[in-house]
Amino acid sequence: MLNENRPVEQLSEVEAAEELAFLAAELARHDALYHGQDAPEISDADYDALKRRNDLIEQRFPALVREDSPSRKVGAAPSLTFQAVVHARPMLSLDNTFSDEDARDFVAGIYRFLGKLPDHSIAFTAEPKIDGLSMSLRYENRRLVAAATRGDGTTGENVTANIRTIRMIPQTLLADAPDVVEVRGEIYMAKSDFAALNAEMAAQGRPLYVNPRNTASGSLRQLDAKVTASRKLRFFAYAWGEISAMPADTQFGMVETFKAWGFPVNPLMQRFSSADELLEHYHHIERERPDLDYDIDGVVYKVDRLDLQARLGFRSRSPRWATAHKFPAEQAFTRLKGIDIQVGRTGALTPVARLEPITVGGVVVTNATLHNEDYIRGLGNSGEPIREGRDIRIGDMVIVQRAGDVIPQIVDVVMDERAEAAEPYRFPTTCPVCGSHAVRDINEKTGKVDAVRRCTGGFVCRAQAVEHLKHFVSRHAFDIEGLGSKQIEFFFESDDPTLSIRTAPDIFTLERRQAASLTKLENIEGFGKVSVRKLYEAITARRSIALHRFIYALGIRHVGETTAKLLARSYGTYEHFGAAMVEAGSLNGDAWNELNSIEGIGEVVARAIVEFYKEPRNLKVVADLLEEVTPESAEIRVATDSPVAGKTVVFTGSLEKMTRDEAKAKAESLGAKVAGSVSKKTDIVVAGPGAGSKLDKARELGVQTMDEDEWLALIGG
Repeated sequence: MLNENRPVEQLSEVEAAEELAFLAAELARHDALYHGQDAPEISDADYDALKRRNDLIEQRFPALVREDSPSRKVGAAPSLTFQAVVHARPMLSLDNTFSDEDARDFVAGIYRFLGKLPDHSIAFTAEPKIDGLSMSLRYENRRLVAAATRGDGTTGENVTANIRTIRMIPQTLLADAPDVVEVRGEIYMAKSDFAALNAEMAAQGRPLYVNPRNTASGSLRQLDAKVTASRKLRFFAYAWGEISAMPADTQFGMVETFKAWGFPVNPLMQRFSSADELLEHYHHIERERPDLDYDIDGVVYKVDRLDLQARLGFRSRSPRWATAHKFPAEQAFTRLKGIDIQVGRTGALTPVARLEPITVGGVVVTNATLHNEDYIRGLGNSGEPIREGRDIRIGDMVIVQRAGDVIPQIVDVVMDERAEAAEPYRFPTTCPVCGSHAVRDINEKTGKVDAVRRCTGGFVCRAQAVEHLKHFVSRHAFDIEGLGSKQIEFFFESDDPTLSIRTAPDIFTLERRQAASLTKLENIEGFGKVSVRKLYEAITARRSIALHRFIYALGIRHVGETTAKLLARSYGTYEHFGAAMVEAGSLNGDAWNELNSIEGIGEVVARAIVEFYKEPRNLKVVADLLEEVTPESAEIRVATDSPVAGKTVVFTGSLEKMTRDEAKAKAESLGAKVAGSVSKKTDIVVAGPGAGSKLDKARELGVQTMDEDEWLALIGG
């Protein structure tokens, strides 16, 4: 759940972890609606703001990045309506920026990563970001052979027959084109064509279409290509996938080549050499936006030179060398009808605002997260006033915004509209689900009171226990088909000992208990012989499970899928991991130091893990679970062509041939694991000028050390 409406810099790790969990689930839902069903519930601005919040939190708390994070995903799974197409090269999405300052930071970050380049020496392209449907067109021997949607970035939908109906897309290329070319760009519907289509629909008394983007997407994915042909879809080319021979060495040159081959390209694309010039062009396009005959939602900046793009490389789902500078969204006024309290898996009490329905940016908003009681009172993370100290009360006229940090959010109150009888909201001090005390923890190190109030009921609290079980069977944990939210709630509420599931091990004893029961699950409404058989088969199939999934499923605070994978790779087996976590409970010694030396595991996460293993009830659940399931040993992927694959590397001191970020990215691309501190498990320490305690520790432990030149020679760099 969303816990804060403050700058990310003020979030605690607890609050950050909870927000990331909420955002992963919420954005996955919207991805499926947008990409898979062409039926979005929220505006692009709303979606971008949620993703922006996720990215900002991950940048500050890299140890909390989840395996199901939106930053690791592109689009949604392809529809089963069309044949699946695996892209020769993934179709990645772009990171977003939302302010001039962010755009300047993007440019500055490029210089920092590449290092030692004079100002204005790097050229960038800038072009409108078309609000359409991403498309990849594959040509072999200069003939169009396949067209595919982006899908999930790896696998898309084959829409070749429909694409052939779009006249502005060439069926063949010029003789100088390479043998294999994948031209990528955006399918869209012009505003004028959309207006004409809706006028035709109105004349026929039929429902009108909502917007050009959804109409273009739906038109392209018609099973009857004749319908697609009637919709006047258009295309802009701006990128490429697999290509057998590069016809240019710059981004701008590639787009010019596409134009020469007969593809439509955007005439507003230009090349610049400074952040100031990029921003001037951005604001020019922003002013021209209403007069364009196509929808855009921002401007895309890309490093022009392809060799620099190659050096910059990619993050998990996006290139480092490009970003989309999005246009700002809107605000609206509405009435706050009430405040509900939701209880999450960790016991956090999160207030949710119930609003009079209001349209913001073309989307109807009915609720917004209020984050915590301090935010309602008009206080920030450190007790400082926000909204000039104005609190939020039921019945208030409020300003709702769908952009920026958290969307939708209540950004302020209209005091002139406040009723005289309105009273300050009293945040509950007991759990609305189980009645246990709800408290705000105090950080032992800082003495600071946590912004989140939590139920103390633990597994006594139905909400926490049920949410924990839902987490346990979720897709990236045990992924047990047939145990959805409704089924978990049914089994949890059952008083029949042969049906009840109160803790995770109960899932794996269900079939045995049912075998001796007179009350058969298959005879209960909502079940049946086939569904029960499939449920038991799904449970049995998970009696052996990957180690990282097992660790993630335990529901340890702050341990998302990424952290679970780090732990699995570091410890190899559950026996090693479990024993080490118990030993690390002393918060000193080799086991504690080893845990803290893992790159991506901070002290807050480490403490959360060892605290989990200090709790006898947790140990009992884990022990019972291990009687039923077997965590598999973690596989160590080794690239046979890399001399550092599988090795743990630490960089220390100053690097002179490349930046620290570039060195780390290169090492990880070769299969190495980069650690932040030296331990017995470190294989190589690369020491530059100024290396200090880490180099001393490496020598003390007998770890191999080398300078930057030796490292580059080793990796062939």
